Amino acid sequence: MDRIHLVECPRDALQGWPHQISTEDKVAYYRALIDVGFDTIDLGSFVSAKAIPSMANTAKVLTLLEDEVMLPKQGTRILVIVANERGATAASEFATIDDIGFPLSLSEIFQKRNTGASIEEAFSRLDNIQNICINNSKRLVVYLSMGFGNPYGEVWHPEMLTKFSDRLQRDLNVEVIALSDTVGTALDEVVEDAFSAVITDLPNIEFGAHLHLHATSGLSKIEAALRGGCHRFDGAIRGIGGCPLAQDALVGNAPTERMIELFVNRGLWSIGNERAWDQSQNLASEIFSEF
Repeated sequence: MDRIHLVECPRDALQGWPHQISTEDKVAYYRALIDVGFDTIDLGSFVSAKAIPSMANTAKVLTLLEDEVMLPKQGTRILVIVANERGATAASEFATIDDIGFPLSLSEIFQKRNTGASIEEAFSRLDNIQNICINNSKRLVVYLSMGFGNPYGEVWHPEMLTKFSDRLQRDLNVEVIALSDTVGTALDEVVEDAFSAVITDLPNIEFGAHLHLHATSGLSKIEAALRGGCHRFDGAIRGIGGCPLAQDALVGNAPTERMIELFVNRGLWSIGNERAWDQSQNLASEIFSEF
């Protein structure tokens, strides 16, 4: 199997944390993460400050990291999330941002709740955002949420993943798509079969796994995605973050430290800087401590 592309998602961890994290603490945390050797770091978003106050300082954080010459970092791509063209335009002003991510959903209800747009309106936004990306040398990454089931009772079937992904590639030339288990309820066999199907049908797309896990479930879904042929995985240290709609405090992001152990033991990934990795885990323990 090809080497794993590991994406660390402090943005996903920080945006839902109940306590505001200062710009200085974010910069210190990101400084350590950048030195670890992650393939991609999802470090912020350009969205409404009213909707997600914790991400309002993303531009300032990026500017400080650039001033310190922490960015760009060879071998590590920087990704941010946007919900519309305005966010993409703001993100495109930063030369050190490589990837712009957009959340698309198989669920009409979730798409409207998450971005204030219908699925078709979201595709229209994506068309405009892709043009912004092309004109500013950025890469568009699409997250397909509710990828493995629908908690709202809407129609869902596995073929929808291939249908949406094919449209994204055919009409918008999207090269990277992350399949997301938004509420953490996907079955292992569904995850494995889904990745096997889309990778077989659309081999030119880089498919990733953004899986939310229950704290007691282990890494069975990660291993299922591996068996299905996935080699790009998102995680967050200590499994912090996830989706509030999961309605279960024990459901969070895939814990990076456990994925690293799994991937390193199988010869699929290696830590670039052990000292920075230790520091990152220590800082995460401080930042995400319970008050």
